[in-house]
Amino acid sequence: MNAQSNSPSESKFAAFIGIDWADTKHNICLQAVDSTQREFAVLPHRPADIDVWVATLRKRFHSQPVAICIETSRGALVYALQKYDFIVLFPINPATLAKYRQAFKPSRAKADPTDAQIALEILMNHRDKLKPLRPQSPAIRALTLLLEERRQIVDEQRRITNRLVSNLKQYYPLAHEWFENKGTLLFCEFMARWPTLKQLRQARRKTLETFFREHNCHHPKLVEERLASIKNAVPLTEDPAIIRPLQLLVEGLVEQLRITLKTIDRFDAEIDALAPTLPDYDLFRSLPGAGPTLAPRLLVAFGEQRDRYASAAEIQMYAGIAPVTERSGKQHWVHWRMQCPTFLRQTFVEWAALTIPRSYWANAYYRQQRAKGAAHQAAVRALAFKWARILYRCWLTRTPYDESKYLTALQRRGSPLLAPPVQQEVAQVA
Repeated sequence: MNAQSNSPSESKFAAFIGIDWADTKHNICLQAVDSTQREFAVLPHRPADIDVWVATLRKRFHSQPVAICIETSRGALVYALQKYDFIVLFPINPATLAKYRQAFKPSRAKADPTDAQIALEILMNHRDKLKPLRPQSPAIRALTLLLEERRQIVDEQRRITNRLVSNLKQYYPLAHEWFENKGTLLFCEFMARWPTLKQLRQARRKTLETFFREHNCHHPKLVEERLASIKNAVPLTEDPAIIRPLQLLVEGLVEQLRITLKTIDRFDAEIDALAPTLPDYDLFRSLPGAGPTLAPRLLVAFGEQRDRYASAAEIQMYAGIAPVTERSGKQHWVHWRMQCPTFLRQTFVEWAALTIPRSYWANAYYRQQRAKGAAHQAAVRALAFKWARILYRCWLTRTPYDESKYLTALQRRGSPLLAPPVQQEVAQVA
């Protein structure tokens, strides 16, 4: 049995360790359970050194469980320590450690050994509030990383595209106007062949017609319009001191964009092959608006461990779609939740927006929020908050979402989302 699945109440730890991790070295503070002395050490970030250190722990504590507190739930050191069966990792949020440090050091002085000691104190004194890291199946973890890295690559594509647009506007606006969507291989191939207006004008008519035809542009009128625009185009500038440097930059960016688009396609193929093999995929694939793009993201948002969240409120808060209420005296205010996994929040919000035209009650709820004066994004976040509670129940019971059943339940409760004239329609749908 993997020691990572042990809970604090199930394991009698032989030692507690706080680690302040870094790229090249890790500061360690250790206290054995039968000692009041704290030991400090520095562990180089090399696989061989980590292996020797863990072997020393195993021998010293006779393979009994050892608890380690570290301010991250992923990364090189976490991946290295997860392979040892007697180590139980307790990840904490970096903000938690920072606030704990500030509570006793108002000057905000920071030192790595001190952070390792603070992590140890949190582990020993507040272990009841910490959850041990319990890795999910390799398939779920692989899908999670694929989705997150794909999002990073898409962001990189957007950055490259924005730079391309900015430079094209300075010397070659025609190419910018022709291609509304720059994130395509068609645009890359066009720019690779004709990176300046002068080169485009030198191309023969038949060459251009063949290029458009090979890239699925068979509309004669559109082809004629483009050929005419080439003929009548007025150069923004003919200064070689401007055109040549920008041309070189654009050519380099186009190559980057081409590679980025191919990388996204490879990630998509891997995700499309892996996601349907997971047991809960159909549960999320059938949701309104989810489809093959958002179903995998919703799947990894919930995961496969049914005890991962004790209630719908937990995932609403963890995902950052639950607002934060603060009170002081007679005053209270509600604000945006700052600390949360951004990609997870984006998943819920993006999917909730897609349900508005596909779900009757979601559309009614969205319109209700807008009528109360909420901005579009605020209304969508409120809708995501409601959807999370519904999804949690479906996920917990492994029951696919059924719109007709939910509408019937709303009707039975007399929900204001269903106006009286609509209730007859709902009854017919159900």
